[in-house]
Amino acid sequence: MSYKKIAVAGKGGTGKTSLTGLLINFLVEAGKQPVLAVDADPNSNLNEVLGMEVDETIGEVREEVNWAERAGNIIPGGMSKTDYFKLRLNQAVLEGNGYDMLVMGRSQGEGCYCYVNGILKNQLDILSGNYSHVVIDNEAGLEHISRGSVGKIDLLILVSDYSYRSIQAAGRVKVLAEELKLNIPKMGLIVNKAPEGKLADSIIEEIERQELDLLGVVPLDANIFDYDSKGMPLVKLPDDSPAKTALKDIMKKLEII
Repeated sequence: MSYKKIAVAGKGGTGKTSLTGLLINFLVEAGKQPVLAVDADPNSNLNEVLGMEVDETIGEVREEVNWAERAGNIIPGGMSKTDYFKLRLNQAVLEGNGYDMLVMGRSQGEGCYCYVNGILKNQLDILSGNYSHVVIDNEAGLEHISRGSVGKIDLLILVSDYSYRSIQAAGRVKVLAEELKLNIPKMGLIVNKAPEGKLADSIIEEIERQELDLLGVVPLDANIFDYDSKGMPLVKLPDDSPAKTALKDIMKKLEII
C-alpha cells in the first residue's frame, strides 16, 4: 500500500530523529516531493538533522492566538481569531529543499486550547493535501497522534536502540497505539545502533515477546557520532555510510522509495 502519512516514534536516545531526517531526505532524493516534515517531539531537533533554522513553533503561535483576545492588541483590525490563527500557521511553515517543515513545540501558558487545537487539526488536514508525503517525528507518548492533531497515520515506525529496555519501551508504544484505537494499517520496529547490524538471540526473543514486527536493523555508525559532535546535518552523510545504507534498504523493502 501507499504510505502517505508516516510517523516515527520512540523514546529519547534511540536515534529516532536521526532516522526520521534521513527518511525525509530519501523521499526528496527519490522524487517523492514535496514532503511535509512535522516535528511533533517537544524536544525539537529534527531541524538540526535536516540543517534548518527554526524561527517559531506551532506551540508559540497557538499560545499567542489563545491569549490574543485577552491582550486586545495582537489580532490585526478586521481579522477574526480563526483567520489570524490560520495566517500565523501558514507563516510558521519553513521552506526547505524539496520539503517544508512544521515544528509543533509545546504551549507553556495556562488556559484551554481546545478551540485552537481544533483549528490546528483542520489546517494540518488542508496542508497535508498539498504534499506527496507527510513524515512526523513523535515522542514515545504519541501526544499529537492521540489528539488527532496530525490526522490518520498510514505507517508507524517504532525505533529502539540495541537494548532490552528499549525494545520493551517500543512494545509499550505499540500497546498505547492499540489502546487508543488509532487503527494504523502498518506498524513495525527498527532496531537502531546495533553492533555490526546484528541482533543477539536475547534481543530477538524480546522482540517476539513484545509481538513487534521487525522491519529491519540499522548498524551502529561512527559517522553519525562524528557529524553530531561537529553539529553537521546528518542528511549530508556519505551515501555509503552504514546507517544510511541500511535504512535506505528498509525503506525500499517497504516500497516507500
